[in-house]
Amino acid sequence: MPLVFPAHEVTAGTLAALLIFNSFLFILSCSSDFPDLRKHNNCMATALTPAIYAKLRDRVTPNNWTLDQSIQTGVDNPGHPFIKTVGCVAGDEESYEVFAELLDPIIKDRHNGYDPRTMRHPTDLDASKITNAMFDEKYVLSSRVRTGRSIRGLSLPPACSRAERREVERVVVTALAGLKGDLAGRYYSLGDMTDKEQQQLIDDHFLFDKPVSPLLTCAFMARDWPDARGIWHNNDKTFLIWVNEEDHTRVISMEKGGNMKRVFERFCSGLKQVEHLIQERGWEFMWNERLGYILTCPSNLGTGLRAGVHVRLPKLSKDPRFSKILDHLRLQKRGTGGVDTAATGDTFDISNNDRLGKSEVELVQMLVDGVNHLIDCEKKLERGQDIKVPAPVAQFRK
Repeated sequence: MPLVFPAHEVTAGTLAALLIFNSFLFILSCSSDFPDLRKHNNCMATALTPAIYAKLRDRVTPNNWTLDQSIQTGVDNPGHPFIKTVGCVAGDEESYEVFAELLDPIIKDRHNGYDPRTMRHPTDLDASKITNAMFDEKYVLSSRVRTGRSIRGLSLPPACSRAERREVERVVVTALAGLKGDLAGRYYSLGDMTDKEQQQLIDDHFLFDKPVSPLLTCAFMARDWPDARGIWHNNDKTFLIWVNEEDHTRVISMEKGGNMKRVFERFCSGLKQVEHLIQERGWEFMWNERLGYILTCPSNLGTGLRAGVHVRLPKLSKDPRFSKILDHLRLQKRGTGGVDTAATGDTFDISNNDRLGKSEVELVQMLVDGVNHLIDCEKKLERGQDIKVPAPVAQFRK
């Protein structure tokens, strides 16, 4: 119960003490609801304190998204076997302002020192700037660039209503119908596709299924599945857009082999055309100059871009310096089955580790330079020569 005094006894010093004491009582009452994060290893658990929790717990965004909803996935998932997770999601664009006292430190932690209050994010989709992006196909089996885009004014997937999710699908599918030439294609609704269409998409490795990862299900991603979800791809099956999976859209350019230059050119061209078609219909993507493109997970802010290759590295992957080399090149490795999989054999999914603070061109070039270095190391090891760990790529954190 708050501490009170008769009005005639209140002095300035008493009032200050009263305010401090009542604030202490408020924090104490909130602490009984504070999540147990003692065994957690994610960015949210590092940043969240009882004081921040007490300050933010009763706030809601204009779409009624709360702090507890935002952090639930990080509370339910203490850690991750391969990659340190973020531990929270946004329910809408406004989440990044309403809960900034928690999300800003998380962003700075996840994005290697990028300060969202003082720094500005660059965007560059000029694919002509990329160099040396033809990989040796003895090693690189496939190349891929993906990102996400969110429709401004609609809640993000963890928080959206059925009506909002269906509106995202309507806006995106209507716009995609305007793509022409080598980007022309068709949309497959998950709920309406035939068994034959489904099997073909599985064979093409295009189909995304109902989320089973607790990182996603605990973030409320699987509600009403498969309502208003689907996959669009061009006729050549090299440009792909997922609708209403983890983000409103996931835009993917991909092909077999090592021609990352062509993959990125298609990515840039397609993304620009899609944005133009969206804008023609009176909508726009979520974006601001501090955070770049706004997506569900803070890890994907900025470019949202993951450029990656499936690459065979039988000798380098057994070298004890492999992980340190990847770290210095700002690259990460996954299994070829995705984020929740370990590598099998000698083939890895290698991609850029950063998203925010560097442009699309910078990140793709970083991936290109890094993969070329890995292939060069592999060739040296094949010849019995020694390799060296490269100097770390410069970042924001000093």
